[in-house]
This record gives sequence, structure tokens and C-alpha cells, in this order.
Amino acid sequence: MGIENMNVGKSKRARVALSAFAIGALGAGVVVAAPWSTPSTTTEASIELVSTATCYDMVSIAIGGRGDTPREGVKWLTTPEGERLPAAMSGDYSSDWIDQAVRAPNNGNVVPDSYAAVYVEYPADLASYENAVQTGVTNSQTIMRTISASCPDTRFAIVGYSEGADVARRTAMEVGNQVVSADGTYGIVDPNQVVGVVIFADAGRVSGDGPFPGAENPFGNPDGFDTKYQNGNTAVPGQGALPGTSGGFGALDGRVASFCSDGDLTCALPENTSLIHLAANVGRQVNADALQNEQLTPATGADLALALGRIAVNAFNDIASQPNWMQSDETFLDVLIKVSEPGYKPGTVTTPVSAKVDGEQEPIETGQMIDLVYLPQKIFREITGFISSNQNTVPVIMNDPYGLTLGPGTGHHFDYWRDADAANGKPLTSVQYAAAWLTELAEEANRGEPVKTKEVQEKAGRAAVETIVAPVTTSATATPKATTTAPVTTSPVVTPAAPAPAAESPAPAPAPAPATETATTPECTVAVEGETPVEGAPPVCVTATETAVETATETVVPTTTEAVPAP
Repeated sequence: MGIENMNVGKSKRARVALSAFAIGALGAGVVVAAPWSTPSTTTEASIELVSTATCYDMVSIAIGGRGDTPREGVKWLTTPEGERLPAAMSGDYSSDWIDQAVRAPNNGNVVPDSYAAVYVEYPADLASYENAVQTGVTNSQTIMRTISASCPDTRFAIVGYSEGADVARRTAMEVGNQVVSADGTYGIVDPNQVVGVVIFADAGRVSGDGPFPGAENPFGNPDGFDTKYQNGNTAVPGQGALPGTSGGFGALDGRVASFCSDGDLTCALPENTSLIHLAANVGRQVNADALQNEQLTPATGADLALALGRIAVNAFNDIASQPNWMQSDETFLDVLIKVSEPGYKPGTVTTPVSAKVDGEQEPIETGQMIDLVYLPQKIFREITGFISSNQNTVPVIMNDPYGLTLGPGTGHHFDYWRDADAANGKPLTSVQYAAAWLTELAEEANRGEPVKTKEVQEKAGRAAVETIVAPVTTSATATPKATTTAPVTTSPVVTPAAPAPAAESPAPAPAPAPATETATTPECTVAVEGETPVEGAPPVCVTATETAVETATETVVPTTTEAVPAP
């Protein structure tokens, strides 16, 4: 994973040795992230600022994992006005982990200064996980928004690993699910500017997902990239350790690569491990860094007790807000998991159970005697629910989950740099594949080739349909231009009645000739919004002129043939 031989073409870089990664997000806080505030610009002469006024065809937003983030002493990215941004150019900061992917396009593959990668600054710790991740999301969006303001044609890729994978996924989800404003703009950037998202070890991965969510071939390749990642279509078993943070990518579906190694419990935690899920949520609400480094001390014990107490209070309040909870299928463990999510908001109530009385639907009473009637059934549900939802918890714990995922030299959290298996149809490691894809995207941006998206394909299809049906609405207006009469008709069948007026006024007769010539080679005046739907095919256009001329030609032919013999 060394990068000593990479040609960076920049000044001396700061290097950071990564500490051990914690599984997915087993630790950190519930503090809501505040938007990043600009710190004062350093006055040290050794710190040279790099401005977003320099435009690139494509920029990768790189987000490292725990501890892998720019710190003071690097050359910070700035706005054109000199305001410091929470990022550093990849030439001024390097990651021993994701450099191989984000810097590949600059290794002689694209025109110099056409591509750049910037590393996002964020806490990157487990002292307050939710705060760290949300700050990373905010900072990533700030960087993209600022670069786009200076360079509206720049395309973006988003790349994240481990804790940074959570940041990358949430950033991509927010970009892809934006709603365009009334003036046609987006709050972050236009989703079509984000051409690729690469995620290694995503804690929000959904069970059954292939490496390329939303793509036409979710197990083979992202849309628009011809190189296959692997043979077969079997999903890595399990799901992310933080399923409550998952969601769709909206407009970015098909442009996402989410790599997960079997055995990496960050993204491949076996299902039916509810207690581990609960432990992960608790870990997001405590200072896991201190707990890991100091073990159980009065300070860390108090922090843990506070988090557990808060979760317990929320659980009992949630149950109390549901008058018919004893009759519901929700178990106490279900409630604990629900309220332990950092984003939990009181008020999510299970649908009340009701019974029919004399044929009418009436609510069941919620008195103590009614609850006692349902108590045996509720206890049975609690026991069976606990067992069924934790069938795999004991096996995972017995197999040393920390060592399985993070063991030095063997942990599956580091497989992405060594998971090639050519004999079984996987010639490249996950990182090498990501590097090849990013390089392809950068080369396309450099050549100015269209962004290949499903939206463009759909628009092209709609445009083709509009081109076919448009003559029905334009034929009536096209006819008067080719003859001196003004017949009101929707069909050329009745137009042969017009030869006499045409003969009396022969001067307009030559007009059909240019119309016929134009009809054979119509000029594309309004291109389909987006780009060419199929690589190598001519552009599909929608133009009123084209359809009108075609109709005019059909109508004019009888007039022309009648006028020729007159002289």
C-alpha cells in the first residue's frame, strides 16, 4: 500500500499512519453536527494556499477513515477570496489507503491539470461518531458547492473508506435525493455532476446488495463502464453494522460502487444479530476512543451509564406512548434498537390494536386488567423474538469479531487491497478496479464526453416519441407556408383542390424547392437535454422545424405537380 513511487508533482506531503479501525461504527456520539465554520487562515510562511479558482475537468472528493484526515500543517484549499476550506489537495496530503484509487488518473492517464483529488478534513474519530460523520458530510458538500461555484463544468467523484465510507454514502444519498428548486438549481450540486461514488466497507450496506447499487448489472459493473468487476451474481452475505443509516441513492443509482468483503463485519454483519446492532448504536453515543484506550474507568463508566440510561428512558417513554403496546408484535428489544438510533425522535407509535365489538371496530381498553390478559402472549413473543433475532449473535462473538475484521494482516477490513482472484473471475482488487473506473471517468471528462446516466437515456426515449407524434399538432400550421391559399385542414388528402389558386399565382411556386431540400437534411436545433443516449450514435433532437417541414412537404407536392404544366 505504499505510494512512494507515485508521481505527485506537488510539494512535500504530510503523511499519517493509520491507527486500528474500529468495526464499522462501534462507537461515538449522538451530537448533531453543526455546519463547518471557517477557522482563521494561518500566517505561517511555510503554508501556501491553493485556490478553488483553478478549475479541473474532474475532482475526486476523498474521505479517509479513522484518523486519516488532513490536519494543521498542510496547504489548505481556499476559496478564490482566500477563505480556508476544510480540505487539502492530494498532492499536499496523502493517504496510505485510498491514494491508490483517487490518484490513479494523475499517473499519466489524463492530461496534466485536468484531474485533481482533494481530501476532506473532518474529526475522523470515534469520540463522537455521529458528530464526526455529519461534520464530514457537511464539509464534503461545502467543498463541492464551492468548487462548482467557481467551476460549474467540473465533474465530481466521491470516494470513502471505513468511517469515511459512511461519510461518502450519506453525502451521495443527499446529493442524489435532492429536489430541484423553483429556479432550477440544487442546494448542493446538480446530481449529474457526480459521475461516480466509490465506497469501501459501508456500514449502511443493505442485505443482498451487489457492488453496484441501482446499476443495470449490479454485480458486474457500474453503468457506462465496460470492464467487469467479477463473474457471477452472488451477493456478499450480511448487511452493514448500522442498517438504520442506509437509504437509496436516487439520481445516482448506477453510478455507485460499494465494495464489501465477506467477513468484514463493518459491512457484512450476519443478519439476526440484534444485540450486536444494539451495541453498535450504544457505541455511537459514547466516547469509544476513550473506552478503547482507557478501558472501563470512572469517567468512561459514567459516559456509558449515561448513554444506557438515556436509551432506557426513551424506551419506556416510547412504550408508554402506545396504549396498546401489550397487544402489539413489537418486542422490548425492538424498542431498544429503535430508540438507540442517534436520529430517533419520540412519537413513532405502533399502530394500535383494535377488536370488533358487535360487528363494529372498537379500540381495546388499555386498563391494567386488559394488559394482564395479554401478558403471557407478550412474554412468549419476547422470548421467541429474542431468540430468532439473535440466532447468529453467539457464533459471531465466539469467532472474535474484532480479530475477524481488524486483525493485523488477516482482518477482512483490509481485503480491498488484496482481494483479486483471477482464477475465479476477479482479475483486479477492489481498489484497482476503482482506480480503473475513476481513470475512465476522468478521461471522459477531459475529452468532454457526455455523462452516461439513466436520466439521459430516458430523456432521449421521450424525445424520440415526441418526434414521432409532433406532426399531428404541427401540420395545420405548416400548410399555409407552402401555398397561397389558407385551407383549414388536418389532412393532406383534401389539398389537391388547391391547384387552381396556385396556377393563378405562379410566383410562390418555387417556394417548395427549399422546403423539400430542408426536409431531407433537417438541422438539429434543439438537442435532447443531456447527451447522446448511445455511445457512437448521432444525437437525438426534438425540433418543431423538422416536423413542420416534413408535413409541409407532404402537403406541397400536389400543388407543385399541378403548377409545373401551366407554363
